[in-house]
Amino acid sequence: MVDDPFLFGQIAAANSLSDIYAMGGTPTHAMNLLCFPSCLSLDIAGEILAGGADKAMEASCTIAGGHSIQDNEPKYGMCVNGIVDPKHILANSSAKVGDVIIMTKALGTGILTTAFKGEMITEDEMRPATDCMKALNRKAGEAARGLAVHACTDITGFGLAGHACEMAEGSGHTIVIDPASLPVLPKAIEMAQMGLIPAGAYRNRDHFGSKIDLGQTKQELADIMFDPQTSGGLLYAVSEKDASELLRRLTNEGVTSAVIGHVTENSGAFIRCGV
Repeated sequence: MVDDPFLFGQIAAANSLSDIYAMGGTPTHAMNLLCFPSCLSLDIAGEILAGGADKAMEASCTIAGGHSIQDNEPKYGMCVNGIVDPKHILANSSAKVGDVIIMTKALGTGILTTAFKGEMITEDEMRPATDCMKALNRKAGEAARGLAVHACTDITGFGLAGHACEMAEGSGHTIVIDPASLPVLPKAIEMAQMGLIPAGAYRNRDHFGSKIDLGQTKQELADIMFDPQTSGGLLYAVSEKDASELLRRLTNEGVTSAVIGHVTENSGAFIRCGV
């Protein structure tokens, strides 16, 4: 997805650490998992691991070792452990009617990665996406502590639509999303309009589409909702009384965030696009 091995390591590590933050926890230690081809220099492997170590240090997470195997293409990730107060574990299946839906980070990394591979955008135009992907969800996770957050998940391979659908279905409610309110990375809408959609977005639509009422959503915004994200943001279901405070904290920490919807009683579809 990126050519720079250090950046590759940063993105993979941030993605791995995200699950701990999504459950209200703090990462404590991690194991590196590296697949690496014999045709590449070991210096590249070192740069990948250095990128991962950089993000682990930022997260105050200790790398306690790892495993490596030979493979035909480089793959890297982490098995991360963390701690959380059992009374404050965040699940993705406990949203309540009346909750406000807040998301962090902007969408469109899958579309922009596809466009970059096709040489339709420049490295400078791709940089907002790589900056987004390598950013930890640490500040976003810490901002929610002590507030009435009922459910949380991170937005990754299933895209916003898929992960929101899982939250709604697990909670037994409907999440109403306003597509016009979604934070979107620069150039992502333009690239979506040109049809530069990753295959994963079509798989997400096939899998979740029957549970989602897109209404009059524009095609490019629907594509962005289904776009698979790498190291995406957090999706919160927070009580209405604490929503403004969560947004204030996120803003103070410099975290991109937006109110994108709310939770209602089940109305047939688990996700309904509207206002």
